[in-house]
Amino acid sequence: MNRIDRAFERARAEGRAALIVFVTAGDPDLDTTERLVPLLAESGADVVELGLPHSDPIGEGPTIQAASVRALASGATVPRILELVGRVRKQTDVPIVLMGYLNNVLAYGEEKLVQDAAAVGADGLIVNDSPYEEAPALQAACEAKGVHRVLLVTPTSTPERVLQVARRARGFVYCVAQVGVTGERAELPADLEALVARVRRVTSTPVAVGFGISNASQVRRVAEVADGGIVGSALVTRIAKAGSGDAALEAAAEFVRELRAGIDGTDR
Repeated sequence: MNRIDRAFERARAEGRAALIVFVTAGDPDLDTTERLVPLLAESGADVVELGLPHSDPIGEGPTIQAASVRALASGATVPRILELVGRVRKQTDVPIVLMGYLNNVLAYGEEKLVQDAAAVGADGLIVNDSPYEEAPALQAACEAKGVHRVLLVTPTSTPERVLQVARRARGFVYCVAQVGVTGERAELPADLEALVARVRRVTSTPVAVGFGISNASQVRRVAEVADGGIVGSALVTRIAKAGSGDAALEAAAEFVRELRAGIDGTDR
C-alpha cells in the first residue's frame, strides 16, 4: 500500500483529518530542506509536499514565487531534489508528494521522472498546470510505478469535471478552496462545506483542501468537513522570515505543531 493511503487510514483511525504541509525544495537551501522534512513529520505532518522550484510558477502567489527564486538561486534542480528525497527516505517514512509544473516534468522526461521518483521513495506527484488529459504517458507511468497522481478540483469545476477527476485521482483529491493563486487568506470561503460535499458524493478517495489555509483555526475548520487540510504559503512565510537554516527549522516545527493541535482539537 502506498504511504499516502496509510497516512489517511491512520488519521481516520485516530478520528481526525490528515495534516499535509508544503515547502519548496531548496528554500533556503537543499541542506535545510533535507533536515526539515523529517522534522515536519516529527512535529505532526502526515504528508509532506515538496515543491519543485520553477522560474514561472503560474499557480503560485508572491510567497511561493519568491521561494522558487531562492531555491533556484541555491542550486535546487529536479535531479538534486530526487537525490535529497532518497536521503530523506532513510530518515523518515512520511509520505512525500512532489509538486511542480508540466515544464518540470517534460524537461526531465515523463516516464523517467516517475521511475526515478519511485526509486528514491517518493509517493505522489502533483502537476499544477496539467489536467489528466494532457499527460497520458505520465498518468500511465504513475499507475505502473505506484506513484499516486494527485489531481485537483476547483470551485469552478463542473459536476462532470469533478466526477472525471475524482475517478482518476489517487491518494487524495486536492480540493482548491478558492479561485486564484496560492497565498494566505484572512478567511476561508463560506461555501467550503458544499464544495467538499460535491467531491465526496462521487468518490471514496480522501478529499484534502488547500489554498489559503493560514493558521490553526482555519485548518480546524477544514478538518471538520474534509479528510485533510493542506498548508503551504503560511509555512513558507515562516521559513522565509526565520533567516538562518536553524531558525527556519525551529519556526517551521513550531508552526506545524500549532496546526496539528488545531486538527487534533477538531470535533468530528
